[in-house]
Amino acid sequence: MSNNNPLQHFDINKEMRSQLKNQKPCVIWLTGISGAGKSTIANALDKKLHSMGKHTYILDGDNVRNSLCSDLSFTNSDRQENIRRVAEVARLMVDAGLIVITAFISPFERDRQMARKLFEKGEFFEVFIDTPLKIAEERDVKGLYKIARKGGVSNFTGIGSVYEIPKSPDAILSTSDTPISELIDSLLNCIKEKK
Repeated sequence: MSNNNPLQHFDINKEMRSQLKNQKPCVIWLTGISGAGKSTIANALDKKLHSMGKHTYILDGDNVRNSLCSDLSFTNSDRQENIRRVAEVARLMVDAGLIVITAFISPFERDRQMARKLFEKGEFFEVFIDTPLKIAEERDVKGLYKIARKGGVSNFTGIGSVYEIPKSPDAILSTSDTPISELIDSLLNCIKEKK
């Protein structure tokens, strides 16, 4: 940040907002290839946390691409900028005392690590949604894999662009053969232990 543009400080801080909400704010960063089940898990997790009286918000890749990041393409540099913007918005939401669930392919390790560095210890949980490409293609809810295989989508993750598997995620969820409810319970237990 430039010294010509210092931060403005206010009296109400993250701790005070968190106490009011009776929760510890954090980011639960879901990453995995298209069709892995990130949005499905985000939705189920959001509903579970809501039922527990938690204050949450989902930042979803498709929704953000149609709003905050509608000016970006799918080149590697634009993907990096997409994740940078999302990470900064998530940081602001954590400062507001929220539990933020992000559902983004976020294919590059360096970008996920950049996002992690924006948060204090115990505020960022990287969750790898581990789904084999074959199963993701079979699901192909949006028909994107078929289009990519025919050359209609360039730089499609898993086909024309690499997905870098997380080196040390905080949790790994396999959506291939485990019911969503079990995955959510397992994830919440993992986060509780790590917090």
